[in-house]
Amino acid sequence: MNSIAKTLLLISFILVLTSCKTSKKTATIINQVLPFSDQENEGKWVLNTEVSDEFDAHKIDENRWYIVGKFKDGKPFYKHPDLPNKKVWKGRAPSQFSGRNYRLENGKLKLEARWEPEFPFSHEIRKPVFGEALPYENITTPCFIGRKFFKYGYIEIKSKAADAPVTSGFWSMGERLEFDFFETYGGTINPNKKHLDNQLWWSIRDWDKPMTGKPAYTEKKDVGFRIADDWHIWGIEWDAKGVKYYIDGKLFSQVTANEVTAWAKENRKNLNLPKNYNGYVATRPISIWLDMEIFPWHDIPKSKEELEMHSPENKKHDGVVDFEIEYVRVWQKQ
Repeated sequence: MNSIAKTLLLISFILVLTSCKTSKKTATIINQVLPFSDQENEGKWVLNTEVSDEFDAHKIDENRWYIVGKFKDGKPFYKHPDLPNKKVWKGRAPSQFSGRNYRLENGKLKLEARWEPEFPFSHEIRKPVFGEALPYENITTPCFIGRKFFKYGYIEIKSKAADAPVTSGFWSMGERLEFDFFETYGGTINPNKKHLDNQLWWSIRDWDKPMTGKPAYTEKKDVGFRIADDWHIWGIEWDAKGVKYYIDGKLFSQVTANEVTAWAKENRKNLNLPKNYNGYVATRPISIWLDMEIFPWHDIPKSKEELEMHSPENKKHDGVVDFEIEYVRVWQKQ
């Protein structure tokens, strides 16, 4: 082989190696899981795999999630594995959290609200912070609480709300902080509340005095579609400066930290807030909650038929309605 041929062969070999390396790099970028609203990753997001969940395993990772109300000796048991001395919320009456109300199916988590009058309901009747004191009866709902905490990032869920008079909830708790990403009421049966089927409700709640759980900021907005009709991707970009809210990859709403404080001072005048009050309390680590609740101030299903009023005909008599979740993902800055 002459020197020219050897040179050409060497050049070809280098080109092949370069092509292989480029292809691998391109494949890595293409397959990288990124926020739906930032597919070019201009935010330089890194997936937090400890908090995120694709729900494609055979069973729930209970190192990642606390399933509220798992059964022990024939009854639901309420003790947080990380906070054994703290009282665990049993749910918003008349519904009660049950650790049996979920299933993994086709790579999705399906949370279930059930008409279940024979359930061993708690006899406790507590006056809640919001709403009236009611007994637990007839309806059971699910609750998953994340066991890992994080601060700031881009939070995303792909989900389909339950088409029923029950909330499909995606929210979070931190120290004296509640950050509600959405509590959608998928299919109301109250003729005066039909607007709820299209409404996004999200809030930042301050659990310190004098607020004690009232929103330091809240939004209730029509999203332009009936939420329970289809799958949607909800994204929340959260940092020290404020919050940006995305629906199906498009910016829907945004608020700065200063605007949150201004809203709190304007809308909570009756609480005599201190002059230096900072309403933007969303500056602490949080853990994610996934649940379903009955909001009595909207409507309460009084029968299995009312709970399943909007269910398809082939599923109208099983006493179950689903809040479906394909994934929960959290990205943070590197």
